[in-house]
Amino acid sequence: MTRIEWYAAESVYDPPSHAQGVKVTGAETLLFIAGQVAFDEQGSPAHGRDFSAQAREVFRSLEAQIEAGGASLRDVVKLTTYLTDIRYREELNAIREEFFGAKLPAHTQVAIAALGRPEWLIEVEAIAAL
Repeated sequence: MTRIEWYAAESVYDPPSHAQGVKVTGAETLLFIAGQVAFDEQGSPAHGRDFSAQAREVFRSLEAQIEAGGASLRDVVKLTTYLTDIRYREELNAIREEFFGAKLPAHTQVAIAALGRPEWLIEVEAIAAL
């Protein structure tokens, strides 16, 4: 049986928003989910430059990819989020909480100059264990 334990060393600050570390024992399968961006049904960038709509689409896509691999968002042990503008951070936190709850797995957030298309404002990749 897979056991996922979130932790932080006593000497390291434990933020309320995410785990500093994740210990996985008994896992038989790992899912590595490529960075998800907001696509429409034709494979074009979706939602223009609407950050909230793109972020929700990204997390719906991430959830669908994880479920297709036989897991759920509860099985995610690591997230990496790329933002084209760090000012989206606060808005992102509330949207991410809709999908993961108040405390995330281990998480890294990076502001970058651009993604694969200029319309995309956010990309998220994940690792899940089951």
